[in-house]
Amino acid sequence: MLTKPSILLQLEGAAILILSTLFYHQLHAHWLLFAILFLAPDLFMLGYLANVRVGAVLYNLVHTLVTPAILLAIAFFAAKPQLFPFVLIWTAHIGFDHLLGFGLKYPTHFKDTHLQHV
Repeated sequence: MLTKPSILLQLEGAAILILSTLFYHQLHAHWLLFAILFLAPDLFMLGYLANVRVGAVLYNLVHTLVTPAILLAIAFFAAKPQLFPFVLIWTAHIGFDHLLGFGLKYPTHFKDTHLQHV
């Protein structure tokens, strides 16, 4: 297993999904909000309507952990705890995608990802 990066990345996605969901539960945030926003990052796939390059940029912008980490830093340093649920929903979505084998997109084709060719 340790020689199969795709499996390791899927396990990493599972860990991110599980931890994000557990931390969300600890916040006592509303599960309806979680359900409504869980798939929201996938709306950025609409960038593919413009072209593959724009689609890949927009998709990757919201499907990398860097962007929710920036929001987490803002929430922490600006003392805005109301942003924490949004960070956890976002990271749960990213973990779920990686668990399913969906990765960051290359600007060649929608199905070309860093995890596999979907």
